[in-house]
Amino acid sequence: MTEEKQENKRGKRLSELVDMVGGELLGDSDPFIIGVTDLHVGGEGYLVLVNQPSGEKTTLTSASAYVIPQSTEICVQPAIRCKNPVLAFSLIHQYFLAQSSFNASIHPTAIIGQNCTIPKNVCIAAGVVIGNNVNLGEKVILHAGVILEDAVSIGEESEIFGNVTINRECLIGDRVIIHSGTVIGSDGFGFATNMENGNHIKRPHVGIVQIDDDVEIGSNTSIDRGTFGKTHIKKGTKIDNLVQIAHNCVIGKHCLIAGQAGLAGSATLGNNVILAGQVAVKDHVTVGDGAIVAAKSGVTRDVEAGEIVAGMPTIPLRTWRRAMVGFKELPALIRDIRRLKKNIEE
Repeated sequence: MTEEKQENKRGKRLSELVDMVGGELLGDSDPFIIGVTDLHVGGEGYLVLVNQPSGEKTTLTSASAYVIPQSTEICVQPAIRCKNPVLAFSLIHQYFLAQSSFNASIHPTAIIGQNCTIPKNVCIAAGVVIGNNVNLGEKVILHAGVILEDAVSIGEESEIFGNVTINRECLIGDRVIIHSGTVIGSDGFGFATNMENGNHIKRPHVGIVQIDDDVEIGSNTSIDRGTFGKTHIKKGTKIDNLVQIAHNCVIGKHCLIAGQAGLAGSATLGNNVILAGQVAVKDHVTVGDGAIVAAKSGVTRDVEAGEIVAGMPTIPLRTWRRAMVGFKELPALIRDIRRLKKNIEE
């Protein structure tokens, strides 16, 4: 295939990619880039990321161009030099993925209910089940085995992977990615106990889940519908695999929630909050904007904006670190106390 035909098909000149992500163009040539690849693979027409710290040795594979940090001493050309090379490379990678072919089709085994709004340019795979009054946006992709119950709405360019279930009336925004096995809108864990006989009576959950634009949700995650009102995941938040978000939680914009974290009912996260792996957040607790909770911590109280906490229950991270140093010394301290006690008794 000639370069002209390649250019008509996909790809951009390096200078165009610089305009896309910002930064500085190094070198006199302006190669045509058809994709990105790993540093150790390279290849003609490909862009690779060089992100080694200044002074660290690396072996460069032949590639058409490179993305490098401003601080590097590696001199390679042609290249895009920028402050945040990982971000720039990710944006370019997303561009090339978006250029891959989109095959609009509806598989004959898909089941579609009544009064649905489904544009022509969607991709619905085998075994998909769509209830009544469902609305899909342009370029939505539903992979095999997806179930959408009645009155679900999914925005443009969202992609729902295999065996995801989205229960009734849930609202999904634009460019949302939901990975396999996740359940959106199941009933929350709410029961009223009859104190006379100990029976637990289910509380109905009649709310919804609302997921805003540009959210990504990992596999086998559960997000429960509100008892009343809604459970709300706001714009740009990224949720890992195996996360539990209970009824009526509110997750702010651009949060990061790592694997096996769990939020009890009506917990609230502000914007740009980070929960590391296996963090537990108590019901009705608020974690303020920009706060960070270290792995395996238990949040039992409100966390102030910008605070960094750790432990069970959580305390300021610096205090927790000092406490862990003291914890390691406890066996020796106990021996010393016993020896001193014995000396006093003698």
